[in-house]
Amino acid sequence: MHLRSLNLNHFRCFESLRIKLPAGISIFHGNNAQGKTSILEGACTLLRLQSPRTSTMVDCVRFSEQAFAVGGQLDGGDPVELRVQYTASGRRLLVDGENQKRGSDYLRHSALVVWMANDDLALVRGGGDGRRRYLDFMAAQLFPAYRAAQKAYEKAVRSRNYLLKRDASPKWAEIDAYTQVLSEQGHVVTQCRRELIDALQPQASRAQSEIGGGGEELKLTYQSASGESDDLAAELLSRREEEFRRRQTVAGPHRDDFILELNGMLVAKFASEGQQRTVALALKLGQTHLFLESRDDAPVMLIDDVFGELDPDRRNALMAAWPEGSQKLITTTHLDWLDERFDHAHRFEVHQASVADAT
Repeated sequence: MHLRSLNLNHFRCFESLRIKLPAGISIFHGNNAQGKTSILEGACTLLRLQSPRTSTMVDCVRFSEQAFAVGGQLDGGDPVELRVQYTASGRRLLVDGENQKRGSDYLRHSALVVWMANDDLALVRGGGDGRRRYLDFMAAQLFPAYRAAQKAYEKAVRSRNYLLKRDASPKWAEIDAYTQVLSEQGHVVTQCRRELIDALQPQASRAQSEIGGGGEELKLTYQSASGESDDLAAELLSRREEEFRRRQTVAGPHRDDFILELNGMLVAKFASEGQQRTVALALKLGQTHLFLESRDDAPVMLIDDVFGELDPDRRNALMAAWPEGSQKLITTTHLDWLDERFDHAHRFEVHQASVADAT
């Protein structure tokens, strides 16, 4: 599939934007803070109903405005028109002009997406929040039940934490009603994540060899925070005193993580910066190939300011490893890395939230 057009209205810095996109490579070039990343963010919001930069859509509304809309035509055999309208009172999802009651109905018509960015290094160096978001973004695209289970779980955690903090002496009967929801929905989340890690492991390991030149074995190990046998209800019961003291839910998928090792050594502690950057790229390339293998269709790749931070060897290895059939939208602040492989790329100049054809 590829996105043939993208329309933004009152989205981030853009009052209005209408561009047509080729099936191959599009390069958005310009200085920092001109709107390049917002174009990719708009495409991701349209295709996946979420932004990789924020957890709330209200952050995407242009300053001084009250709503935004993103739209575009997706071509994957039978072209479809997608449109997302957001206001403070809710969102409206349309496919070929028809309202979709649920996000899952809308996403059924959309494409898979991989987001690559310069700050992906945080997947290696940062805390578990970033790695969980990485898993969530993938799992929601691969497992039909994941999105609903994750939202139900997160809602139950918020309600349970509220009850834990509300009373001087927690009312455990009320709290345990949410514990049951956490256990049921959390089991779905954890199982999907475990399956995902198992499927991602060979893909990421292969990508690591392709980018790093071989000789380094990348291993991913999932860490569940739901106790033995992933029995979250039993784990929370055993830690009731700790919850009383801390007044928050101390176990569950919202605390899960995964460990990254190169040749048996923790990447975050012992790998060089170059190795860490390679691992971050391998995780995203592994995701790309996993999507391609799972759906037999290359995902749309949104690549935000990555090439300027890579040395020539890693840059060349990355370009050699990505799927040829995937549509690629790339942002960059300079073009000195371009070579003959990008002769057919379509170039756009981005300046002060204005986009001009530069090809």
